[in-house]
Amino acid sequence: MKAEEFFSDLIKAQKNGADAGICSICSANGLVLEAAMEDGRDNGLAVLIEATANQVNQYGGYTGMKPADFADFARGIAKKAGFDEGRLILGGDHLGPLTWRDEAEESAMEKAQELVRMYVSAGFSKIHIDTSMRLADD
Repeated sequence: MKAEEFFSDLIKAQKNGADAGICSICSANGLVLEAAMEDGRDNGLAVLIEATANQVNQYGGYTGMKPADFADFARGIAKKAGFDEGRLILGGDHLGPLTWRDEAEESAMEKAQELVRMYVSAGFSKIHIDTSMRLADD
């Protein structure tokens, strides 16, 4: 599911008085993701699974996964849980230079740009870009 479509519909529903929202799960733990998808399956809900730049990046992050690896991991769990992948939204949370904050701006921002490109290329459709942190040469 594309985030733009989902959130546009969600906003319309809220403006029409509906008590509507989405649970966003920011975890790389397979059991947590499976539980979220089982709940979504059982209740007919969309599920937003997010990864941060520290968890998942072009170098593997602390999970050892690049964005495409994490997307495959999440989709595999959806299949295992019997969750409709069409209701799965993948998100990148606080993507930007945070992981490389000890580097100069030019280097950190080049890495952040590649990070965002890889997330989008892997099918992540909810992208939260955050460049609010100080970098080494700020």
